[in-house]
Amino acid sequence: MRIAQVAPLYESVPPKLYGGTERVVSYLTEELVRQGHDVTLFASGDSTTSARLYPACESALRLSGVGASSALAQHMLLIERVAQQAFRFDMVHFHLDFMPFSVIRNGGFPAVTTLHGRQDLPGQFPLFAEFDDMNLVSISDAQREAMPWANWVATVHHGVPPRLYMPCKFGSSYLAFLGRISPEKRVDRAVEIARRAGMELRVAAKVDAADREYFETIRPTLEEPHVKFLKEIGDADKCAFLSNAAALLFPIDWPEPFGLVMIESLSCGTPVIAFRGGSVEEIIEDGVTGFIVDSVDEAVEAVERLGSIDRRACRARFEQRFSATRMCHDYVQVYRRVMEETTAASGPALDEEAVA
Repeated sequence: MRIAQVAPLYESVPPKLYGGTERVVSYLTEELVRQGHDVTLFASGDSTTSARLYPACESALRLSGVGASSALAQHMLLIERVAQQAFRFDMVHFHLDFMPFSVIRNGGFPAVTTLHGRQDLPGQFPLFAEFDDMNLVSISDAQREAMPWANWVATVHHGVPPRLYMPCKFGSSYLAFLGRISPEKRVDRAVEIARRAGMELRVAAKVDAADREYFETIRPTLEEPHVKFLKEIGDADKCAFLSNAAALLFPIDWPEPFGLVMIESLSCGTPVIAFRGGSVEEIIEDGVTGFIVDSVDEAVEAVERLGSIDRRACRARFEQRFSATRMCHDYVQVYRRVMEETTAASGPALDEEAVA
């Protein structure tokens, strides 16, 4: 199958440091190539892939410090370049949210769009209602709840290459927070949970410009004696960071669409203590791969019960449910179904002699 993967340009594929969407695009692209598909990756020029790379810009926009208007312009140019070459592909897979919808409709080529963000923002609903013919893939069933009427063709949970992160040893005495410093990720809750549990908290997280003001308000908590703030880390450091933790804290305060860090933690054999919300109940099996809680009090109690979690079971569940191989298989099934439906909708080819 000839497949185009169209990634956002904010991070390279895979990202050098933090980045969820671009990391998933990388895992999917590499697995598609491994399975024998002809894949073209539209991404930033500093991306690394075994697929054919079409560099849509010189380097990742976030680390280059590109402004919002320039970033939008580069994404619009990317979409136009994809549309110009769409005839070369059996399937075009966009990861750009709603930006390519008009081009997909007018171009008439087989395409699917995976939505990677939250979909409960009412201001978006009229747009999605207008483009109710787009083939949408959700990354969790929970992500669909605000727009059950949209044209969802499948839910495909994220997957990670099985050997990317491996358990290093049994966890030590610290708790881990990995991701982004932002109001919805609630690192402040993680600080309180660790303090009340009498444990060290290690925080490895990026701070976006949009969250800088929030970061300044909670900075004092990250300077408390039991907290070690490591800032951003990349894949090279992530395995040791997670494998050596007693647990990953995931104290979210929003409808998390997926939460890639949860399955990264499970791949390292490290249980997750997560606040209920969004996709959490689809990913964490309470009492098996971690604990699902509704308050800081419950999270502190969960820390005390970590000894009941078999870390080997965390790794086993990851291999069964969240490998990149499974994710790729699910997407290939989606591609085939959409291609068949697109062909059927276009009708049989005209017999030129009969028309004449």
